[in-house]
Amino acid sequence: QPDSLTSIRGRRQIQLEQLNQYPDFNNYLIFVLTKLKSEDEPTRSLSGLILKNNVKAHYQNFPNGVSDFIKSECLQNIGDSSPLIRATVGILITTIASKGELQNWPELLPKLCLLLDSEDYNTCEGAFGALQKICEDSAEILDSDMLDRPLNVMIPKFLQFFKHSSPKIRSHAIACVNQFIISRTQALMLHIDPFIENLFALATDEEPEVRKNVCRALVMLLEVRLDRLLPHMHNIIEYMLQRTQDQDENVALEACEFWLTLAEQPVCKEVLCGHLSQLTPVLVNGMKYSEIDIILLKGDIEEDEAIPDNEQDIRPRFHRSRTVAQQHEGDGIEEDEDEDDELDDDDTISDWNLREVLTALCLCTCDCSAAALDVLANVFREDLLLHILPLLKELLFHPEWVVKESGILVLGAIAEGCMQGMIPYLPELIPHLIQCLSDKKALVRSITCWTLSRYAHWVVSQPPDVYLKPLMTELLKRILDSNKRVQEAACSAFATLEEEACTELVPYLAFILDTLVFAFSKYQHKNLLILYDAIGTLADSVGHHLNKPEYIQMLMPPLIQKWNQLKDEDKDLFPLLECLSSVATALQSGFLPYCEPVYQRCVNLVQKTLAQAMVNNHVLFGKPAGVTYSLHQSQPDQYEAPDKDFMIVALDLLSGLAEGLGGTIEQLVARSNILTLMYQCMQDKMPEVRQSSFALLGDLTKACFQHVKPCIADFMPILGTNLNPELISVCNNATWAIGEISIQMGPEMQPYIAMVLHQLVEIINRPNTPKTLLENTAITIGRLGYVCPQEVAPMLQQFIRPWCTSLRNIRDNEEKDSAFRGICTMISVNPGGVVQDFIFFCDAVASWVNPKDDLRDMFYKILHGFKNQVGEENWRRFADQFPMPLKERLATFYGV
Repeated sequence: QPDSLTSIRGRRQIQLEQLNQYPDFNNYLIFVLTKLKSEDEPTRSLSGLILKNNVKAHYQNFPNGVSDFIKSECLQNIGDSSPLIRATVGILITTIASKGELQNWPELLPKLCLLLDSEDYNTCEGAFGALQKICEDSAEILDSDMLDRPLNVMIPKFLQFFKHSSPKIRSHAIACVNQFIISRTQALMLHIDPFIENLFALATDEEPEVRKNVCRALVMLLEVRLDRLLPHMHNIIEYMLQRTQDQDENVALEACEFWLTLAEQPVCKEVLCGHLSQLTPVLVNGMKYSEIDIILLKGDIEEDEAIPDNEQDIRPRFHRSRTVAQQHEGDGIEEDEDEDDELDDDDTISDWNLREVLTALCLCTCDCSAAALDVLANVFREDLLLHILPLLKELLFHPEWVVKESGILVLGAIAEGCMQGMIPYLPELIPHLIQCLSDKKALVRSITCWTLSRYAHWVVSQPPDVYLKPLMTELLKRILDSNKRVQEAACSAFATLEEEACTELVPYLAFILDTLVFAFSKYQHKNLLILYDAIGTLADSVGHHLNKPEYIQMLMPPLIQKWNQLKDEDKDLFPLLECLSSVATALQSGFLPYCEPVYQRCVNLVQKTLAQAMVNNHVLFGKPAGVTYSLHQSQPDQYEAPDKDFMIVALDLLSGLAEGLGGTIEQLVARSNILTLMYQCMQDKMPEVRQSSFALLGDLTKACFQHVKPCIADFMPILGTNLNPELISVCNNATWAIGEISIQMGPEMQPYIAMVLHQLVEIINRPNTPKTLLENTAITIGRLGYVCPQEVAPMLQQFIRPWCTSLRNIRDNEEKDSAFRGICTMISVNPGGVVQDFIFFCDAVASWVNPKDDLRDMFYKILHGFKNQVGEENWRRFADQFPMPLKERLATFYGV
C-alpha cells in the first residue's frame, strides 16, 4: 500500500526533529544555502527555508557560535547572484530579526543600509529586499526608543532611491516607506512633502509594481494626511481614474481601493462631484469579469453539486453571542440593526467577514469596483443615478452574458444608496431579474440572487402576489440548483427575504420547508452551513407558526440526524446549535420531544470547556514565585487553549430552550448542575462567555425561578460588577437579567438595590449609549422601582428624562408594562422628582397604544393630580407647549 502524503510529511517532520538534536545541523543548513554552489538553487533555497523554520521554533536554544555564524553568513551572501537565494537569505534575516534579535544584532541595520550604496546591483537589491521584509515584520520596534530610532536615518535614505534606475529597487524603496504611513511615524511625517513629491514623480512609471506601490501610498495618505493631498486632489483623482483602468490587474485593484477610502472622507462629495461622469463608466466597466476571473471562479463549470468541497474553501464560523433587545413599533424584534447602534464589543472583524459582502470581495477588480460603487451610491444617492441609468439599460438586456452579469451586479451595488431613485423602475426591473434567475449561465443566476436580496425590502412592501410569490418560487428552485455557487447565493438571498417578509411567509411554509429539507440531502459541506442559517432565520421570522405537527415532522428529523452525527469537537456544531436555538424558541412546546438529549449535550459542552480551561490554567511548578503559565502558553504544541465558542453557543441554545419551553424546562434544570456551571461562566475572563451566561440567567429566571432563587445572593454582586458600558453587550444582558430577577424577587430585592442602582442611573445618563442598552436600562430601573419604590424613588429626578425618552418608542408589552408601573409607583412616593420633566412623562404615557385598565388608571391619576396641583390656568400654559399629536392623544385618552 503506497504511503499517503500525510504519513510521508509526518516521517519527514520526525527526521527533522531528530536532526535538530545535533548542534551542527543548522551550520550545515546555512552552508548548503550560501556555499554549496554545486547544488541546484531550489535545493539550496529549501535548506534555507528549513533553517528559517528552525530559527522560528528553536532559536533561543542555538549555541552562540552557531547563531553568530548564521548571522555573518547571511550578511556576506545577501548579494548572491541568484534572485531566489537572495530572497531566501532575506527571509532568514527578517526571521532572526523578528525573534527579538534586532536589539542583539546592532550591526544589522547599519550594514544593510551601507550595502544599499553598493555599485553591485545584486548586493543593493538583496539588501533592499531584506530591509523591506524587516520593515514589514518589525515596523513597530523600528519606530521605538529601544533601537535609538533608526528610521531617522533609514527613511531619508529610502527616499533617495525613489529615482534609482532599476524598477525593482524603486519598488522596494516605496514599499519600505509605505510601512510607516498608517502609524504616522514621526520620521516619515518630517519628510512628508518630499515623499509626496517623489510619489508624483513616479506616477507614470513603466514598472507595474512601482505604480501599484504609488497607488497604495496615496490610498494610505488619504486616511492619515488628507491635508497634504487636498491641494493636488484634482490631479490625484484624474491619475486614479487612469490607474483604475490599468492594464495590470494588481495596479487596478490598488487604485480601486482609492475610491473606497475616499468615500469615507467628509470631503468626498465636494472633491469628487465634478468627476462622477468620468468615474461611473470606469467603475461600471471594471465590473465585467475578465477571462482569468471566469477561469478562477470555475465559471465554465455549470454543474458541480456532486463534487465534494475543498475544506480550505470553507470559511471559519464566528458565533455572535446572544443579545437581548426590545421590540419596537412597526417592526419585528429589533436586532440592533441601527448603523450606529451595533452591540459589538469588538471591532476587529475577521478578514472573512469583511469579504462576505460581495462573494469574496476584492478577489478581482470587478468585485472591488462593485464595492466602490456601493459606497459612492451611499454618498451621492440620486446624483449618481443620473450617470448610471443610461448605462444600466444597455447592460441589463445585453446578449453577452458577461455584460449582462455586470449590469445585474451594478444594480445590486447601488441598491442601498439609490433605493429612493430606483423605486419607479422596480416594477419593470424585478420581473426581469426574476426571469434572470433561470439564465443558463450559473454566474448570472448567482449574482441575480444577490441583487434581488438587496431589493427584498421593497418586494415585501408590495402586494404579495405581485412580486413576493414569484420571487420566492424562483429562489426556492435556485436553492436546489445543480451549481454550488448558485445554491449558496440563493440560500443567503432567501435568508434575507425571510428577515424582511417575516409572517408573510406563513401561507407558504409547507412549500418552503419541503425545499429546505430536500436541500439537506443534496448539499455538500460548505452550503450545508448556509442552509442551517436559512432554517434558523425562517424560525426567527415566522415564530410560533412553525409549531404544527406536519412542519415539525418535516424539519426535525434531518436536524436531529446531523446533531447525532457531529462530534463534540466539530466546529459544524456552531451553526447547527444556532439553528436549533432559533427552532426551539419558535416551536415552543413542539420542541419537547427533542428537548432532553439537546439540553444534556449543551450542559456537557459547557462542563467540558470549563474543565479544559481549568486544566489549562493550572499553575506549573518550578516557575519563579508569582509567575503563572497556562499549559497552553508553556507547551503550545501539546495543550490547545479550549475553544470557548463551543461553550458560548451551548449557553445560547440553552437560552433558546428556556425561552421556548418556559416552565417545562424546570425538571431538566432540577436534574443538572447548570446553575453551578453558570456561576463559573458569569466570572469567565472572556466577555462573550459572560454575555451569554447573563442571557441564560434571565431566561432561566423567567422559566423556573425556584431553582435560581437560592443562588441570587451569589449572582447579584457579579451582575453589579458587569454593569460596565465599555462592554456594551455584556452590560446589556446583565442589566436585562437584573430586571427579570427583580420582578421575581419582589420586595426581597431590597438588599441588592445598592449594588446596582447607581451604575444603572449612570448608564442611562451617559451620552452615545446604544439604544438597546438604554431601553433595557430604563426597563430595569422601572422594575426595581416597582418592587422597591422607597429605595429607588429618591433618585427619580436623576433619571426621569432619559427614562421617558428611551421607552417612548418601544411596543406595548409585559416589560414596558412593569417598567411604567414602577415609574408611576415612584412618582406617588416622590412627586417632586418628576415636576421639572413632566412634559417628558406626558409624552411617554402617550406612547402607549393600549395599556391595561389598571395601568391606564395610574396614568389618569398622575396626570389629573398634576393638573389639579398647578391649577387650570398654569396647566393650559403648560399644555400649549405640547406638539399637536401629543395634545390630542392626552385629551382623547385621559381627558386632560
